[in-house]
Amino acid sequence: MLRTILPVLLAGALMPGVATARDGEEIFNTTCVSCHASGAPGIPQKGDKEAWAPRIAKGKEALYASVLNGRNAMPPRGMCMGCSDDEIRAAADYMISQSR
Repeated sequence: MLRTILPVLLAGALMPGVATARDGEEIFNTTCVSCHASGAPGIPQKGDKEAWAPRIAKGKEALYASVLNGRNAMPPRGMCMGCSDDEIRAAADYMISQSR
């Protein structure tokens, strides 16, 4: 088994520019939490079903567009400039899952 896993581990160690995608919860906890858990007025807080309901009702694609492009006081990508589009979507999915 070690012979099978070792090349994969070495490849990851030798290719530092290759990163694995972080999950939505990790992105939320490192970037989104500063606003979406702060209690700031007008910002939908994680878990606030009432605040999230109209946003969720518009559909995921509309929500993704808001996150990726920015909307009102929210800057594009929620200021996570190092996040991939998939990571941004995963963070949105995480907040949705916690707010239904």
